[in-house]
Amino acid sequence: MLDPVGIDRWPVDLAQKHGMRDGYMCPVGGRWVVAFWSPRVLNHSFTHQTRGLLYLAASAAAVRLEQLVGYEGRRIDSRAHLTTREQAVLRHASLGESLQETARALGLGEETVRSHLKKAQAKLGTRNRTHTVAEAMRDLIIL
Repeated sequence: MLDPVGIDRWPVDLAQKHGMRDGYMCPVGGRWVVAFWSPRVLNHSFTHQTRGLLYLAASAAAVRLEQLVGYEGRRIDSRAHLTTREQAVLRHASLGESLQETARALGLGEETVRSHLKKAQAKLGTRNRTHTVAEAMRDLIIL
């Protein structure tokens, strides 16, 4: 069911490198996966009670991890909230318009357009105009 690929596969490769033969993964809370690794193959002696205890330990570990990293309730809707003007400026930028063309179309000054772009860039955590437009489109802020 869990077949990790790419960067997610490194813990499995690391465990096998150090002689771990079998493991039991406990997905907890939709955010964490706690793994128990064993140097021998887990067989029928791995009872339901043992599995229950491992899930209990995994849940306790996940609670502690949440305390350490802090829960961000905003993650549910992590999209940035741009103003109407910022969205309009990004829409014009997505059409390849220059600052002058965007300013003329929206009836704003060039410096105001530049300011809206910078604010959107800061809210989206991007590096340049192209990256800002790409992130806004990816987050469905502009279409």
